[in-house]
Amino acid sequence: MNKVRRFLFPPLNWPFLILIAVAFVLVFVFFSGAVLMAFDRLGLPPGVAVTLFVFALVGSFINIPIAEEVTYEPVIRVREVGFFGILYPMPYFDWEERKTVIAVNVGGALVPLSIVLYELFRLVHLGEYGLLLNTLLAVFIASLLSNAVARPIRGLGIAMPTLFPPLIAVLLGWLLGDGNPTLVAYVSGTLGVLIGADLMNWEKIKRLGAPMVSIGGAGTFDGIFLAGVIAVLLV
Repeated sequence: MNKVRRFLFPPLNWPFLILIAVAFVLVFVFFSGAVLMAFDRLGLPPGVAVTLFVFALVGSFINIPIAEEVTYEPVIRVREVGFFGILYPMPYFDWEERKTVIAVNVGGALVPLSIVLYELFRLVHLGEYGLLLNTLLAVFIASLLSNAVARPIRGLGIAMPTLFPPLIAVLLGWLLGDGNPTLVAYVSGTLGVLIGADLMNWEKIKRLGAPMVSIGGAGTFDGIFLAGVIAVLLV
């Protein structure tokens, strides 16, 4: 019986586990509140904002393959050659095929992209062409700056400083906002990472040696999703 009880004991004490659970709930509540606040500032109805947030969370676990890149890398192999009954190792060069599946994450890329398209079409519908041009200019600048700091990491993907895109987006929102810095900050923050860090490094992605590279692959914690949200909150 004592052995069974020892086996059932958790690796951590119950008070500590409860503390971790409470901390997780508080962080989730704060994060979800921040995201919904950002969506509200973008003018999204409450029902739509909640729906998009749920889609972002659930979609974090869904990656849609869009391409497969095949590369060949030189490798050194060893074969044994027999000579008078003695085996000798003989190294030789060969080519190894590596496949990289490129996918798009629903929660980390498609959800924020849908919000961006909604905001851009709304500008066209309202006839805000001056603000639309400013927004596209901000996206262009944010993409160039994101591409300048993004670094391909072999076996992992494209990495960049977390706070760099939203800070740049906030600055662009202030400079080019034309009465709506929130919209400019969100669109430039989101598309700046998507275009500058991911799409402009497309040729480098297939040489990273990873079996799969997911755009927006960290879901609601990916740079594409967070850049726009943080930028809106900072504005």
